[in-house]
Amino acid sequence: MSKTAIFPPGSREQAQQIKVSPGIVSGGHVFLTGMTGSRPDGSMPDDPEEQIRSAFEKIGAVLAERGLTHDAIVEMTTYHIGIHQHFDLFNEIRGQYVGDPFPAWTAVEVAGLRRAGAIVEIRIIAELTS
Repeated sequence: MSKTAIFPPGSREQAQQIKVSPGIVSGGHVFLTGMTGSRPDGSMPDDPEEQIRSAFEKIGAVLAERGLTHDAIVEMTTYHIGIHQHFDLFNEIRGQYVGDPFPAWTAVEVAGLRRAGAIVEIRIIAELTS
C-alpha cells in the first residue's frame, strides 16, 4: 500500500523537526496527526475558544491540500485536558465545522498533551473520495 505525506504551506519545517507528517494519504483515506490549537508562530493561546478554532482551522488546511473540507471527516478522536471545563464550548465550535452526517467521535480526558498549554488535541480520519 502506498502512502503520501501532506504538508500545508508553512508546515514542512516544523513537522520535519519532530519527524511527523501533518497528514498521510493511504488506502482512500487521509489520516491527520493530532492537531492542537497553536498559532502559526507556534505560540499557544490562553483562550480556549481561540485554541479550539485554531485546531479546526489547521485541520482544514491539511484537508484542503487534497481538495477536501471538514465534510470529509469520518472519524474524530479528541483528547482534552479539563474536559468538563470546556466540553460545551468545544462541542459548539465542532458543530460549526462538521455537519450531518456527523463523524464518529470519541472524546477522552488526558493528564497531559505534548504541547505546553494545550487543552485539546484533535485526531482525524477523512475519506479521500468525499
